[in-house]
Amino acid sequence: MEKTCLECGEKIIGRTDKKFCSDYCRNSHHNKANKETSNLVRNINNLLRRNHRILESLNPTGKTSVNKSKLLSRGFDFEHFTSIYTTKTGNQYFFVYDQGYLKLDNDYYALVRKNQ
Repeated sequence: MEKTCLECGEKIIGRTDKKFCSDYCRNSHHNKANKETSNLVRNINNLLRRNHRILESLNPTGKTSVNKSKLLSRGFDFEHFTSIYTTKTGNQYFFVYDQGYLKLDNDYYALVRKNQ
């Protein structure tokens, strides 16, 4: 029985359990299968990287406060963060990797950096 490549349909030569005729076809097949998931992860990682860059640029000293409009004008997305830290007093810091923010009064946010 002659086997054919799952990607291109060419005749497979070699081992009996081979499914693809070449590394190119194998990679192409798996890339197509994982494309939808890869795009979702890639887009979220891009949002997280952008948020991190924004927080890092506005917080060079490790602790400062900024107006919400300044964050929004640079494209900050408050829906995407990597973790939440709740203090003993109940304050919630939202972190994007090592850069965090805490909502204050009058549309201000405290920016902090985790010490590693």
